Amino acid sequence: MPHQPDRPQVLFVCVHNAGRSQMAAAFLTHLAGDRVLVRSAGSAPAEAVNPAVVKAMAEAGIDISAEIPKVLTTGAVQASDVVITMGCGDACPIFPGKRYEDWQLDDPAGQSLDAVRPIRDQIEARVRALIASLLPGQR
Repeated sequence: MPHQPDRPQVLFVCVHNAGRSQMAAAFLTHLAGDRVLVRSAGSAPAEAVNPAVVKAMAEAGIDISAEIPKVLTTGAVQASDVVITMGCGDACPIFPGKRYEDWQLDDPAGQSLDAVRPIRDQIEARVRALIASLLPGQR
């Protein structure tokens, strides 16, 4: 899909693409709709999305049960305007002219549903702030 200047492209990256980045991508897609092109990936993708993350998102009214962790590619970074990392360390390639943010969030891997809920809520709040910065004046 060609880049549309009025449609920001955002890439969320974590190690396994099974928790934080999946939640962030789902919230951004849910809240911004087609106003933002959303990707997520992992530097070492897991085989499946964390089941506690799937349940936590379902509680928020978002179904991510069909999502599959994806491998981080240089092309995905190059195509994105904003790259948000979540604990992937130095695995994410850096390109000039991109906006980079690192969101310090607990890793939901191996956590209970009760432990994942506050992570989910922090991600939702950050995604809402991201939308406000990407699409000022829009609701």
